[in-house]
Amino acid sequence: MKFIHTSIAALSLSLAVGSAFAAPVNVTIDVAKPGAVINKNVYGQFAEHLGTGIYEGMWVGPESPIPNTKGWRNDVLGALKQLHVPLVRWPGGCFADEYHWKDGIGAREKRPTKVNTNWGGVEESNAVGTHEFFDLAELLGAQTYINGNLGSGTPQEMSEWLEYMTSDSKSTLAELRRKNGRAQPYKVDYFGIGNEAWGCGGNMRPQYYADLYKHYHTFMKTPESARPKFIASGGNDDDISWSSTLSREIKPNMMDAISFHYYTVPTGVWEKKGAATGFGENEWISTLSRTLRIDSLIKNNIAAIDKNDPSKKTGLYVDEWGTWYDVEPGTNTGFLFQQNSLRDALVAALNFNIFHQHADRVRMTNIAQMVNVLQAMIITDKDSYFLTPTYHAFEMYVPFQDATTLPVAISGNGKYSLGKVSIPEVSASAARGKDGKVYLSLVNTNPHKAVDVNVALAGKQVASVTGRVLTAGKMDAVNSFAQPQAVQPVAFNAKAQGGKLTVSVPAKAVVVVAVE
Repeated sequence: MKFIHTSIAALSLSLAVGSAFAAPVNVTIDVAKPGAVINKNVYGQFAEHLGTGIYEGMWVGPESPIPNTKGWRNDVLGALKQLHVPLVRWPGGCFADEYHWKDGIGAREKRPTKVNTNWGGVEESNAVGTHEFFDLAELLGAQTYINGNLGSGTPQEMSEWLEYMTSDSKSTLAELRRKNGRAQPYKVDYFGIGNEAWGCGGNMRPQYYADLYKHYHTFMKTPESARPKFIASGGNDDDISWSSTLSREIKPNMMDAISFHYYTVPTGVWEKKGAATGFGENEWISTLSRTLRIDSLIKNNIAAIDKNDPSKKTGLYVDEWGTWYDVEPGTNTGFLFQQNSLRDALVAALNFNIFHQHADRVRMTNIAQMVNVLQAMIITDKDSYFLTPTYHAFEMYVPFQDATTLPVAISGNGKYSLGKVSIPEVSASAARGKDGKVYLSLVNTNPHKAVDVNVALAGKQVASVTGRVLTAGKMDAVNSFAQPQAVQPVAFNAKAQGGKLTVSVPAKAVVVVAVE
């Protein structure tokens, strides 16, 4: 740990000093032209019945010696609360289209055991069901996104689940909910009708799914005051046919949003994705380059939706995103467990900055996933846990939740290049937070050198910036059970000199500051 403290001290010193080796990048924030509000649900989370993402990772049961509340780990709950988790999507994912909700209600010891055919072929105890999920959401103070089973379910099953959760009547299903321990209806904020209908959700064509969606939605009846926002299962990657077809075929009064999925794979080859750690600079830049593609993919989907919905009633929800690497050696390939390095923190921050640019349509995203799976916030083992670099990126960006976007003009931005791949050196985003302060995020993608950034507010003087920076000595630096704080944010402060404020953003770093 001595080495870590020494490195942080050296880093803190460097923040106040410009690198002076290259012309600075100019970042100007126009506070007079506020844009769309960044819906807090852009920072949403995803919890699927997959590997140890729920069982062991979060859920240990009320009888566990690990301290818990209603079966949910207190340590994990405490850490997640620091992220102000706005929303959780459950139960999937691919799992959703094989999940039958009645298996997960009533006495836990009487619930049927099924096989999770999507993820590792392991037994699914159904210990976590509807009531347990809502306990989690309420403990976190988060909104809820339920993903219904279109793939192997029926309209009746789906409509009855919604009635079970939301009805305040004396119907048989509402009375069953009360018998199972919940007197008042649950608040279902969002409901997805199927998932990845183009793949694990049924291998459908968009036209066929559009008809099925309308069929199922017809029977999703609930009091208007309890009506969730309904989400249609959209496309992925370069395929805009889903956004185009669904926005054309389904009326806005039946559909509040279309989902979109995009995962960052370093190699671009699913059969050999690349490692989470121990990678070379070629996979550092390829990962960042591929994650930046989401900007053009979002633009293409928005353009397709705009043709049918120019009033922008329909949202585009990126409800699965993040890095996807080869699983860690020796682990169950169906559990999708991967380490999480500084590279992942930069991936998260780059995506946040892009989502902010499209805040008028992108009103929700859900990183995959919350604990122990893919680009997780937290990694656990038995009664221990540590926070990942991605966790710290989410925590640093909390001030952007429900903030109002502000235009950012960037000039003099250099290129970080390796071989044939070249990406912008600096990414930036700004917004006015709910507290009235102006917040600025900066990402330096270059792993070798700091970048000087001149920060200005159009028509106003900048006195100082105060916030934090996240970086490390190595591209693949990680936290671990042995060194849980190896990668964590440190203070970042700078004052204007002669009416000009220049900050030096360290190599491979994420910075979030309040601009005074």
